[in-house]
Amino acid sequence: MSSVYSDPIHGTHPEPIDHFDRLPDSLLLLVFNMIGDVKALGRCCVVSRRFHSLVPQVENVVVRVDCVISDDDCSPSSSVKSRADGPFSTLFRLVFGGIVKPLQALGQFLGPERPSLNKTLNTSSSSSLSVGLGGGEDGERDQGGVTHHSPTQVLRNFNELRFLRIELPGGELGIDDGVLLKWRADFGSTLDSCVILGAGSVFNNVHFQVPDHGNNGFCINNGSNVGNGDDNGSIPESFYTSGGLKLRVVWTISSLIAASARHYLLQSIIAEHKTLDSLVLTDADGQGVLCMNGEQLQELRVKPLSASSASKRTLVPALNMRLWYAPHLDLPDGVVLQGATLVAIRPSEQSASKKEVSDASWLSSAFEEPYGTAAKMLVKRRTYCLEMNSF
Repeated sequence: MSSVYSDPIHGTHPEPIDHFDRLPDSLLLLVFNMIGDVKALGRCCVVSRRFHSLVPQVENVVVRVDCVISDDDCSPSSSVKSRADGPFSTLFRLVFGGIVKPLQALGQFLGPERPSLNKTLNTSSSSSLSVGLGGGEDGERDQGGVTHHSPTQVLRNFNELRFLRIELPGGELGIDDGVLLKWRADFGSTLDSCVILGAGSVFNNVHFQVPDHGNNGFCINNGSNVGNGDDNGSIPESFYTSGGLKLRVVWTISSLIAASARHYLLQSIIAEHKTLDSLVLTDADGQGVLCMNGEQLQELRVKPLSASSASKRTLVPALNMRLWYAPHLDLPDGVVLQGATLVAIRPSEQSASKKEVSDASWLSSAFEEPYGTAAKMLVKRRTYCLEMNSF
């Protein structure tokens, strides 16, 4: 029997039907999982009590961090940390001079509090998601009228999280315009593997002419078959004498430090969400991606990570590395990489038990196109082996 309500002007009418009430919870959860974005889910929470009770059951969540804040100085003028202020910057300035810009420091997420979801995910202009630099304990910050909430704090409201993607506002490594540097790292309780792709410059015009000794002294061959192995993949002498190898070492160490710092700050999230099957920590620049599958997540829960004594990051184990280099690499879609370099990394103790680091399918799947193709082309060239101690 339908309900009715009385309108003194227009008479008696049937009570309007809320069609959302007719949808099953399973269908609403499917919609919420398609939404994913944690702030949008926060808005859904305030629509109705039913939505508020369903959102914590969402399995697929995307957290986009708005800013990186400093725990040492909470004043509005210095709440956002510049790339030049990281704890690794002094070391890199001393060792590598002006080759690369200093790393941006990444600290641990803030806050043990667990406020209500719609409060935490306030979407007004005075609220943002932030990552703290350092060891602060407060879960909520109010700096200059802007309330900051950490991803750890927000995610405590989700009870059945399975797939989590966190996106930082930018990559940690300050690189010059036109330089390509991308990495992907897989972690358990420590580093499982890392792939790094770099190039001194990238351009799209296949007819662009370069001098014979451009790109910081690297020898450039403009022949149509360059990049296809006709030079036997040999590294030119200029690569060693004009800083090319040194620059690639900087790229490698910088990427490993960035990856290990990201891994370190995920500890509390992984410990609190036992249902997690997949975790990805990336950045808006597309510079680096840290991935952990269900097996790796469980490994970290059972076997705590080893932290570096010098900084807030996971200790990088002793490594075996393989490097491939091409002075000039023409990709099928017209993208050209100068000084293209691919580095594949595994811990020394795993090299004997895991697949060869030169496995082309593993390396090419680490990057989206056209860079996956670049990796496939580079592994056909001569391989150079290197080793690195733990740091």
